[in-house]
Amino acid sequence: MINKKDRNEIRKKRHQRIRNKISGTASRPRMNVYRSLNNIYVQFIDDVAGNTLCSASSMDSEIKEKCQQATKTDAAKMVGELAGRRASAAGISEVVFDRGGYLYTGRVAQVAQGARAAGLKF
Repeated sequence: MINKKDRNEIRKKRHQRIRNKISGTASRPRMNVYRSLNNIYVQFIDDVAGNTLCSASSMDSEIKEKCQQATKTDAAKMVGELAGRRASAAGISEVVFDRGGYLYTGRVAQVAQGARAAGLKF
């Protein structure tokens, strides 16, 4: 009998390998990306203190209507720009990018591109 591997379990293992190497601080937090089937979420995390400094998602009221009418990749770019603006307002200029075990393509790459367009450096 052939057992099919769970793609999410593989992603979680990949994410754990990445997390063993990167960590966020208060001056340079970790920008974590989580991608669900319909939405995308971004958090800025200080791993030393264990706090989420700010966050953005496609469910936020500021961009929810636009995200529902746009494609998933366009919505991801809007979320990246919103996350970059919120991070700048919180005094964050540099981050460590944590792609969450996902491949750096598609929606994850668009979030990064949107955050860079908003002024974040990573």
